[in-house]
Amino acid sequence: MTALRVQNVVKAFPALSGPVPVLAGIDLTMEPGEAMALTGPSGSGKSTLLHVLGALEKSDSGSIDLDGIDPSALNSDALADYRNSKIGFVFQDHHLLPQCTVLENVLSPGWAKKRSHTEAIALEARSRDLLHRVGLGSRLDHLPAALSGGERQRAAVARALLLKPRLVLADEPTGNLDRTSAFAVARLLLDMIAAENAMLIVVTHSMEIAGLFPRRYRMEDGRLAPA
Repeated sequence: MTALRVQNVVKAFPALSGPVPVLAGIDLTMEPGEAMALTGPSGSGKSTLLHVLGALEKSDSGSIDLDGIDPSALNSDALADYRNSKIGFVFQDHHLLPQCTVLENVLSPGWAKKRSHTEAIALEARSRDLLHRVGLGSRLDHLPAALSGGERQRAAVARALLLKPRLVLADEPTGNLDRTSAFAVARLLLDMIAAENAMLIVVTHSMEIAGLFPRRYRMEDGRLAPA
């Protein structure tokens, strides 16, 4: 069974002159381990698509099926759990909690629900392992302010993977980084997704970054076109 199936997803935003179409029938399938880059001009709907796929916004019509789950059919509590457990988010701004250590930041997705002592120990062990894998094993007790931009994004990648999501959505994750750091973070995302057997969609304005990805699409007129 296809892990992610998106069929004819439509989304418009209200305006005084009438609804403004943004997504005009998105179709997409992905399997575990696959990664794709999405390019297109500002305002073309790239971020909106990520928000709809991540269940942060509802589509007007169409369907999304992730591992047999239709997020539109979930109640609010189940939807929050779905976003927390099935989806990993990485944004242009790392959104790390400034008062928390790197380790605590990576652990933060696990705070959404009560866990047993055994589960909490296992999550901390996974957090430490992820931070070692992204090259931050010596930064566990540092606050975000002590990290470089690239290090903060690597911490954000580790945080996104903590609960073993099936789908990781990254919105301009390299947009605030210099070229060297940008390529390092993009390659890190690809390597980690392959190792975790998850799926990855990265929105980027950089054609160089997009060129690293085996699947590339461009948003045109509210639809996905091969790039």
